[in-house]
Order: sequence, then structure tokens, then C-alpha cells
Amino acid sequence: QVQLVESGGGLVQAGGSLRLSCAASGTFSGIAMGWFRQAPGKEREFVAAINWSGGSTSYSDSVKGRFTISRDHAKNLVFLQMNSLKPEDTAVYYCAAKRFYIRIYSLREYEYWGQGTQVTVSS
Repeated sequence: QVQLVESGGGLVQAGGSLRLSCAASGTFSGIAMGWFRQAPGKEREFVAAINWSGGSTSYSDSVKGRFTISRDHAKNLVFLQMNSLKPEDTAVYYCAAKRFYIRIYSLREYEYWGQGTQVTVSS
């Protein structure tokens, strides 16, 4: 059973940076990882995804150029480096996992989810 635990959220001023971490256990070869976020009153949306090797990544247009997803296989960690944060980035951020790096934009395709970590960006 895959288990995911996020950490690293917090309160930051606009223009600042945060790095989220996702500790994964029970993972298997080929598993792809993603980050989603959900703001109050809004649907959960795709943020970024990375394939097993780390050689392929994808980002939503709203974070492209500001956020970077990466993974450390040795430590079973996935990271989301968030720079130039904006108030509209305020949300609960979720780590998610799926078997293959296909249909990565749809949250329904992800089988495993963490509990989420709050990110608040003040103006």
C-alpha cells in the first residue's frame, strides 16, 4: 500500500519561496508522482507531475516557470519548489501517485493521495 505524507507548507509573503516535500512509502517501479492544489470554494487542480525516472515533468500554465517538481529515489521523496509565490497560490497542496506517467492531468487517474499541506501567501 502506497502512503504519502506532505510537509513544508506554511505562511509566506508574496514573492517568497517554499519547498514542499512528499515522503512516499510502499512505492513500486514506474510510479508517477503529482502535485495538486485546492483553494477554498474551488475544485482540486493539477499543479505538476514527474515520471519515474525524473526525466519527464509537466506543469500547469499557472505555475510554469515558477514551480519545479523533482524526486529523490534514494530517500523516496518528491519535492515541489515554489518560487515567486502569489496570493492566488494559496491552497491546500496534495501529493498524489499513479501507476504510469499517462493522463497525468486528471485527478481521477491518481490512485494514492496524501493528507495535504496548507500554503498561504499573503499580499
